[in-house]
Amino acid sequence: MKNMNRREFMSAALAAAALRQTPPLPARPNVLFILADDLGYGDLSCYGRPDYKTPVIDGLANEGIKFTDSYANGDVCTPTRVAFHTGRYQHRLPIGLQQPLGDANAELGIPPDHPTIASLLKANGYETALVGKWHCGNAPQFNPTRHGYEEFFGIVGSSEDYFTHKNTAGVMDLFENDKPVQVDGYLTNLFAERGIQIIRRKHTRPFYLSMHYNAPHWPWQGPADREKALRENGRADANRPGSEEIYGEMMKSMDAGIGRLIDALRSSGLERNTLVIFTSDNGGERYSRNWPFSFRKGSLWEGGIRVPAIVRWPGIVPVRKTTDQAAITMDWTATILKTTGTNPHPAYPLEGVDLMAVCTGQRPTFERTLFWRNAQHEAMRSGTSKYLKEGGNEHLFDLMKDPAEKMDLKVEQPAVFEKLRTAYQKWNSQMLPLPAPGTRGRGGRGAAGAEPGQR
Repeated sequence: MKNMNRREFMSAALAAAALRQTPPLPARPNVLFILADDLGYGDLSCYGRPDYKTPVIDGLANEGIKFTDSYANGDVCTPTRVAFHTGRYQHRLPIGLQQPLGDANAELGIPPDHPTIASLLKANGYETALVGKWHCGNAPQFNPTRHGYEEFFGIVGSSEDYFTHKNTAGVMDLFENDKPVQVDGYLTNLFAERGIQIIRRKHTRPFYLSMHYNAPHWPWQGPADREKALRENGRADANRPGSEEIYGEMMKSMDAGIGRLIDALRSSGLERNTLVIFTSDNGGERYSRNWPFSFRKGSLWEGGIRVPAIVRWPGIVPVRKTTDQAAITMDWTATILKTTGTNPHPAYPLEGVDLMAVCTGQRPTFERTLFWRNAQHEAMRSGTSKYLKEGGNEHLFDLMKDPAEKMDLKVEQPAVFEKLRTAYQKWNSQMLPLPAPGTRGRGGRGAAGAEPGQR
């Protein structure tokens, strides 16, 4: 046995004392899961955005733990959302292969009999509500209320005008449960208001509230753009002119809404018994800041999949902590289910990992092996090594030394390269094959076809 010097002994003793002092987890906490849409890694001021401030989300990081190595399951909306709702790699379901699901597609969705985080929590006695963006099936049989959500207020499809609430074909796409509704207001504010109502109502059971903002996804509209939007009476349009200033207003509006949600928890006496998780569904788009990473949404280079993640739970998660623990969207599913004492369905074992012990400091960081795939790229991360295939070009990067992925190491480290490539091929063989290009379904809710640009 190695003899410890005085410094090593004191460090070990302090670490052991810290573990002993961590309070036990409450048995059935409330859960507030917040998912932003197309939020880039550097789009929060606590992650380095310099031209506007996000004081509320920064406050969550200051009052909890911030992840530097967090990933989305996919590089666009639908795959990540399927992974979160199911807790498994999205490539196991046809809906998860959509890059993303088009508003014209009425054929695909999460199968109604497939367990989801909401159906599992509901069976465990939780109130379940989804506010915001779904994007996991357009047809009625795929509505969130068919997947364990007792309440749904939001948009079913990919993207809506923030004021007219029309989708890419000019069709109204704001729903109350499974019925379309017309409600006046800026979507970001409407979603915050509904979330506040849910938090403040009298609860006889613990609740799971999933707030899936469509911000800061295009169209580029801030809360002050109402008159122009109503005058145009237009559909959601990726090509509508925007700017970094408008993007900043969209971000500040979402940040303020999240602040009102936290205030509602506090004023209702629920703050200390509510686990709050914040993250994004993929890397940022046109006006995002994905620095220091390369490329953006729609890519499996780091800029397309590396996202912010913050966990806050007063009295349970230590404050002002940062971790380089590798994490992925479906880990939050596993974390929420384990923390609430909810068992996964035995026929659909979770592929994410419970990270609560890392968040509380009871477990040190540990290495992960994670996989991604789209029509253009193949990728995996093992430890700090990353394998990436783009077309006929294959790469190996050390993300600790080279987060921007500029120095290809496959020639210098052939054994590591071959090990990762072989592991990726084995994983890929267990997933559904990718669909042929141009095989999206047809016939959804009056949509004119696939949306322009990447989602």
